[in-house]
Parts: sequence; structure tokens; C-alpha cells
Amino acid sequence: MAKVMIVGTGNVGASIAYCLINQRTAVSELILTDINTEDAEGEAMDLRDTLAVSPSYMKIKSGDYTEVKGCDIIVITAGIPQKPGESRMDLLKKNAAIFKDMIGTIMDNGFDGIFIVVSNPMDVLTYLTKKYSGLPAERVIGSGTILDSARLRFKTAERLGIHPKSVHAFQVGEHGDTEFALWSTASVAGQPIVELLDQNTLDEIEDFARNEAYDIIEKKGSTHYGVGACVTKLINCILGDEKRVLPVSSYDDFAGVYNGFPAVVGREGVIRRIGVHLTEEEGIKMQKSINALKNAINEIGE
Repeated sequence: MAKVMIVGTGNVGASIAYCLINQRTAVSELILTDINTEDAEGEAMDLRDTLAVSPSYMKIKSGDYTEVKGCDIIVITAGIPQKPGESRMDLLKKNAAIFKDMIGTIMDNGFDGIFIVVSNPMDVLTYLTKKYSGLPAERVIGSGTILDSARLRFKTAERLGIHPKSVHAFQVGEHGDTEFALWSTASVAGQPIVELLDQNTLDEIEDFARNEAYDIIEKKGSTHYGVGACVTKLINCILGDEKRVLPVSSYDDFAGVYNGFPAVVGREGVIRRIGVHLTEEEGIKMQKSINALKNAINEIGE
């Protein structure tokens, strides 16, 4: 059985915890920690109230970084939210400083498991987590484009009148404005999706997957149920050594950055990235995404 810590008990962290409890999981101990210790304890209390009727039973408590030793996975959702009028780079600089101190403290307390980074800008913060922790790249994973790909599959399935699980397609690259759909490899029952839908429809679906978060945030202030379910799937994939292919943010040796791309994930973390052949157009889009990530890393001097 496994011990998991969630750092940050805002909407995203709480949603991940709630998703874990509401399905079968190998997690036997769940520790919630937050700079607001009262909030972390309140979430733990609220979650414990579900144990008599939930599918899984686990020990749930609030705690701090002194308890990281023995944790199999630490999920990081903490960070400063973007303020109106604040640039993405200003936000990144603030969160990079927070991460440097946080990751250093976690490592000083003996953590030797796998990091899952969810905080935004996720790909860059995953890169920084690897740098600050000194852990092998395969044990530092970002939530990547799992959620974006789920949106892509849902909207594609809606247009085709089928179940989303029957759609095999990935949104890849930066978890952000430069991400794109790998339509060249997308299929339903082996049939290419590019033969089932016209280009205008494909473009609309890709834009939906890229931009739906903005629409949700405008309507309700944040997105958290979708990412909660996706990160829970990633946690269970690791703990169950499922060797499932997921578009996590993993380290790209060639580019020197983290980005979302199909990879085999199991108990040791990222086992390998899949060597997907890109069309010329997709290759250009991927390079644009890589450049955006490199520029962000360079601007904060890391």
C-alpha cells in the first residue's frame, strides 16, 4: 500500500483527494499540507467523513514536510494564482521562488519518491522541480496534457456520436497556448479521424481543447474537477505499475525541456517517451511550443 502527500489544499488539491477516495486505489495513507494549516485540517476532516461510504479506505490527515519520508508520491498543486493585470512571467517568477524553497525543504526531509507537478505554468515548474530536487527525470512528472487530451477526446466523440473512451487522440506540447492536437495519429477503431471529420471541424475541436479552461474560469473562477480526475488516474497508473501510455509532461532529452507527450508510465515513473512520428506541420508546432518553454526558463534565469 502507498503513502501520498498533496501539497496545496485549494480547489485542485481537494478535488484530487476527493477523486482518490471515490475509486479503488492503492493509496493507504493520504497527507494534506498547505501554508494555511487550518484549511488543510478542515479538508482532512471533511474527507474523513466519506470513509464509511466510499469505495476506498485510507488514513487521511493534515501534516507538514517532516512527514515526506516514506511517501511514494508527492503531488504539488501549491502556488500563487495569477492576479488581474499580472503577466504570466511575473507569476512564473513568484512561483519559481516558492518552488525553490519548497522543493529544497522536501528533499532535506528525506523524500525519495515521485513528484507529480500540477501547479501552473506546469511544464516550467516541473522542469524546476527536477532541477531543485536533483531527482532523476523519470521521477519528476507533470500532469501534462492529460486533461487537454481528455477534452479533445470528449469533443471528438461528441461530433462522431461515440463514447470518448473509443477515441484515441492526444493534445501535446506545452500545457498552454502553444499546445496542439496530434491528428495524424488520432483514430477510432483503427480508422484515422482525419478521414472521419473535415479540417474545419478538426480545427474547432483543437481550439476547444486548448481554450476551454479560459471559458470555465470566466464562468466559475477555476477548473478543478477535470484535473482532479486526470491526476488521480496518473497516481493510480504509477502505483499500479500499469505501464499505461499517457500524455504526461516528461523530460525531452533532445529539447532540454518538459512538455506533454505520450509516454509509458509505471511504478518507476516515466519509463519512456513514445517515438511518435510527426508530420512537418506538427513538427513546426512542436518546435514553437518548445521555444515558448525555453524562453520562459531563460527569462527567469534557470
